Amino acid sequence: METIPRFFAIPGQSFFPLGPRGTGKSTWLQHELKDALFVDLLRPETYREMAARPERLRELVMGSPRQDTIVIDEIQRVPELLNVVHECLESLAPRRFVLTGSSARKLRRGGVDLLAGRALLRTMHPFMAAELSEFSLQSALETGLVPLVVSSSNPEDVLKAYAGLYVEQEVRAEGLTRNVGAFSRFLEAISFSHASILNTSNVARECQIERKTVAAYIEALGDLLLSFHLPVFTVRARRETVSHAKFYFFDAGVYRSLRPRGPLDRAQEIEGAALEGLVAQHLRAWIAYSGVDARLFYWRTRSGVEVDFIVYGSNEFWAVEVKNSAKVKPSDLRSLKTFARDYPECTCIFLYRGCDRMRIDGIWCIPAGEFLKNLRPSVGMIDWLVR
Repeated sequence: METIPRFFAIPGQSFFPLGPRGTGKSTWLQHELKDALFVDLLRPETYREMAARPERLRELVMGSPRQDTIVIDEIQRVPELLNVVHECLESLAPRRFVLTGSSARKLRRGGVDLLAGRALLRTMHPFMAAELSEFSLQSALETGLVPLVVSSSNPEDVLKAYAGLYVEQEVRAEGLTRNVGAFSRFLEAISFSHASILNTSNVARECQIERKTVAAYIEALGDLLLSFHLPVFTVRARRETVSHAKFYFFDAGVYRSLRPRGPLDRAQEIEGAALEGLVAQHLRAWIAYSGVDARLFYWRTRSGVEVDFIVYGSNEFWAVEVKNSAKVKPSDLRSLKTFARDYPECTCIFLYRGCDRMRIDGIWCIPAGEFLKNLRPSVGMIDWLVR
């Protein structure tokens, strides 16, 4: 099978490539590090051996002196191996350890701090549009960009099974919840919060589960890297802002697969949230792969004026608004204009579903598909806009 080039850059030192299952960590590393020693903890026999005797890792490393890179796949399954890795880094000849993981929870509890300064943290995301030779915005909105799904001959079927994979293999195996049925109801309920300010009490009421249990489930989603939160932008705030974060699933297709649909649901509403989430996952990936000193926020005042995304860092300051509409209306630009009055230093970008690239009152109005296809870690956003 053809391996699609990724923007993910492999560091020269030991590192943790983290990302949800299906984002292509193992496939990419096997392609890029063909001569490495691979320890696959998803293989039952390897898992049993390493769980019973973690020191066996040291024996494998010592028995392979010519292999200076050791890849341990899904390290969170046997977090005790981190102690052995730390020992090897301290006592053996220089080696590079690549420790993939799809759960931040067990790594934290297993002692990632032991490797502080010795191993970098990196994240692998779903495909970016610019990584694909053929990109369809509509397909991305419907089935997402998780490599496991994109590479499948039946992406819809694989996507439907994806949530079940986590419920069965990840949630149950890690003991995050004993009541898988309640967790499944929670997944449906919280799908309505995608691209929205998260209200835990409302989610608890919707799925008829205690609020503290819902809070634990939300934490579990984050630990499994299936979701993320955007904090509100408050730097030099001139207006009173809200305090609650916005919630997103890590991939637009995963959101669509979990979101129930019925006669009262408007397709425009569901697709609008999917488009906003698709832009969010691209901005997160751009920040991660570019290595820029920047973070992703949103902005919302107490009076309800909101800008979907703020990219802010030492050399980056963008405000991005996303609308699932074919035309640019004056009302669509009001939030960006309000933000620009408070922060004239920022570059304002409006993404929509039309075909024309325009600049209106200093705001770049760009078709969403064009924006995503041109978003590359090697190219600064300002450079692309003005060229």
